[in-house]
Amino acid sequence: MAAVGSVDVELLVIGWLQQRLGDGVVVRDELDNNLLAELPTVQVTVVGGDDDGLRLDRALVDIDVYHSTRAQAIALAATIHGALLGELRGSTTSTAVVGRLGTVSRPAARPYENTALRRVGGTYELFSHPVS
Repeated sequence: MAAVGSVDVELLVIGWLQQRLGDGVVVRDELDNNLLAELPTVQVTVVGGDDDGLRLDRALVDIDVYHSTRAQAIALAATIHGALLGELRGSTTSTAVVGRLGTVSRPAARPYENTALRRVGGTYELFSHPVS
């Protein structure tokens, strides 16, 4: 049996979103130093969670969208929100089974110090375990 926490949730969500959003959107875990050259960018970060000590992992995942306008950031965040809840929940990938997936904090405008960008983010709770 695979160890608890053996599913790399960041990598899982990054790869899954990149497939759905296409080549025109950068999906990554860390921001590039020249973020303005890579818009739109989606940042996926596991910010906490817990597990059952046996097999099930519960990750809290922040997903931030960076875009040139607030409207574009909101639209992309809404697309991601719908895809997570409508497609990723209850699915199986080559490495993980995703069970319950819910919204902790719905997508909303978040502050960002660069006024040439807009940031919209949400936090999700994702339950997963390795494929057996």
